[in-house]
Order: sequence, then C-alpha cells, then structure tokens
Amino acid sequence: ARLPERTAADGCQARPAGRAFRRPSSAPPARAMTPPPPPRPVRKLLIANRGEIACRVARTCRARGTATVAVFATPDAGARHVTECDEAVCIGGPSAYLDAEAIVRAAIDTGADAVHPGYGFLSENAAFAERCAAAGLTFVGPTPEAIGAMGDKIQAKRILSSSDYGKDVPLIPDYRGDDQDDAALEREALRMGFPVLLKAAAGGGGRGMRIVRSAEGLREAISSAKAEGLSAFGDARLLIERYFDGAKHVEVQIFGDRHGAVSHVFERECSVQRRHQKVVEEAPCAVLSDSVRTRLYKAAE
Repeated sequence: ARLPERTAADGCQARPAGRAFRRPSSAPPARAMTPPPPPRPVRKLLIANRGEIACRVARTCRARGTATVAVFATPDAGARHVTECDEAVCIGGPSAYLDAEAIVRAAIDTGADAVHPGYGFLSENAAFAERCAAAGLTFVGPTPEAIGAMGDKIQAKRILSSSDYGKDVPLIPDYRGDDQDDAALEREALRMGFPVLLKAAAGGGGRGMRIVRSAEGLREAISSAKAEGLSAFGDARLLIERYFDGAKHVEVQIFGDRHGAVSHVFERECSVQRRHQKVVEEAPCAVLSDSVRTRLYKAAE
C-alpha cells in the first residue's frame, strides 16, 4: 500500500512523484550483543549513504535482484540516489546521515535485511555496527571489534606489531606509548629525529595532524594537535611517526569474509591530497615495480 507522502510541515520535503515513501517509526531499544547469527540471504538492502557511492551500490543490487532502500536528508529529496532505489525514507535534516537511530528505524520499517554504510559517515563507527546487529540487521562491513581496533591508530599499530603480524607487516618508526604528557611526546619526537608527523590517535579526515620539521615548533604543534583531537574526536592522544618527504601514498585494499578468507583487491595511489585529505585516487599505481607491488600485496593479506 502506498503510504501518505511526508510534507514540509513534517520536517521533510515532499517525495518525488511516483515513488513509494515510508515514514520511520520508533525503533525497539538496543539489546545486549550476542554472537552473530548464521548468514542469511539479503533480499532487501538499506544504503546508509548518499551520492555516487549509494548509486553504485543500488546499481549492483539491481543487477543481483536485491531490493534497495535509500535514506535521504531534506536537502537531498531530489537527489539521484533517492530515485535509483526501490524505496526511500526521509530521515531528517542535513546531519541525518550521522543519525544511527534514524537509519536503523528506517531499515526496520522497510523490512530491510541488511545495512550498507558506504564510506564516510557511519561506515567506521563501531557503535553503529553494534546497533545494527542488536536490531537483527546484517552490517555490510567489518565487525564492531575490527572497526574499534583499526579506528584507533595507536591500537592498530600495536596489533600490527604483535607477534601475529610483526614479521610480515613493515612499520615506520613511531611512538605509540601510554605516556601522553607533553614532555614525553617532545622527548620521543626528538629521539626519533625530524621531520615527524603528529597524528590524533582517534582522528581521520586530516584532522589533528601536524608536520613538525624542527624542535622550535614542536611544543606548539603538540599542543594544537592535542586540542584539535580532543575537540573533533573527544580524544587528545597522539601517535608520532617519522615523516618522509616526497613519499608516495599507496594503499592496498583488502576484503575478508566471516569465514576468515582474506584477499587483496589491488592498490590505489592517493598521493594527491589537500590538507591531508585525498583528492585523486589512481589505480594501478604507475611507479611501483613488480617486486614492491608483490611485497605490498603479501603484507596486506
């Protein structure tokens, strides 16, 4: 049955004509985490994103015969990703893509089996992955535990330097200690040698990062990086790494499943950046030799 269309008086713009609209209801309260259920077929997928990534996911689902649900904020009522999907739900104002509860309510109301977070927004939010699991929804992405571990730069490097991985994953010199006193951070940076890169441990998107090339500006850089990390992420801890001028930023993407199978999906170069944020991503990387490329793939897997 076709539900009444939401109007501007409800806080959302009217839906484009000719498409079904569902109004979210109240979601059940979150429940304690339980072991993940056995995998089940995904017949309807909610895409918790917008723009190009949501359109790509929708097209893939259409080719596979999987029904799709779009979510949209009020300014995006006429966006392409809304019309690309079989159903669409308005979840609120401009910041709605970060509203985990509204997204889970939309998934429950539309009868979705799974939630695809795309990238950005809530895709690296462990609490959101846990909330999906608690609601009986398959989260198309890493486990909450993996998101939490890799989202903390200090913890991630500790894991990678452990006995399980240390022989296979080369790491650049760094300081990842618990002592985060300014004096300790200064001492470690001086020991490492300049230039160094200060990184907010919980950071992302280029926030809380400072390149320091001499002892003269070190104390101020530590203070400002800590302040930005605390303001943006609620965490003032810093990771210090040796900085390499002129190095290429090359990433290897990996894909794994719940059965423990892991495979790389090749590399991409992300060296063109603005304020530590990627502007252009190119694949394959044109400057890698075959031997280095093979070593990168092996380390990633």
